[in-house]
Amino acid sequence: MIIIGCDFHPSFQQIAMFDTETEATEEHKLTHASGEAENFYRKLTAPAIVGIETVGNDQWLVQLLQKLGHEVWVGDAAQIRASYVRKQKTDRRDAKPILQLLIEGRFPRIWIPDAGVRDHRQLLMHRHKLVQIRTRVKNELQHLMLNQGMQKKHKLWSTEGRAALASLPLEPWTD
Repeated sequence: MIIIGCDFHPSFQQIAMFDTETEATEEHKLTHASGEAENFYRKLTAPAIVGIETVGNDQWLVQLLQKLGHEVWVGDAAQIRASYVRKQKTDRRDAKPILQLLIEGRFPRIWIPDAGVRDHRQLLMHRHKLVQIRTRVKNELQHLMLNQGMQKKHKLWSTEGRAALASLPLEPWTD
């Protein structure tokens, strides 16, 4: 089995890799834009355990690794940092402590939602934004009516209210 500690950055990732059968370790710096990272994970013969710190823009990597059949463990960044003996941060050294935590069974794993839950959340957020837009538009239309001396409240959305709104002589800035 292959265990990989991954320090993720927006443009690259530093990885430390351990093969449990041969006990060999390797280190690589993989760039994202060139497709090097994707090619590396595709070439792994057996499913690997990949441990990464939780960061904001890693969703594409998590989805790619899951699609390729690798097991992704996302860890609490604060707890991972607290486990470092050496506090100096360098990209080359960051992958090693993650790998060490994975090997020792001390990796501070957090729950991540599966694809179905992520999709459901995205749909809810999208719907929420659409409702906010609708509310803003309706409030602006109410404001236009009030500036014309008409207060319709919820009746503005009836057939008569919409007809009254459409017949308003509006200022040029409202076009």
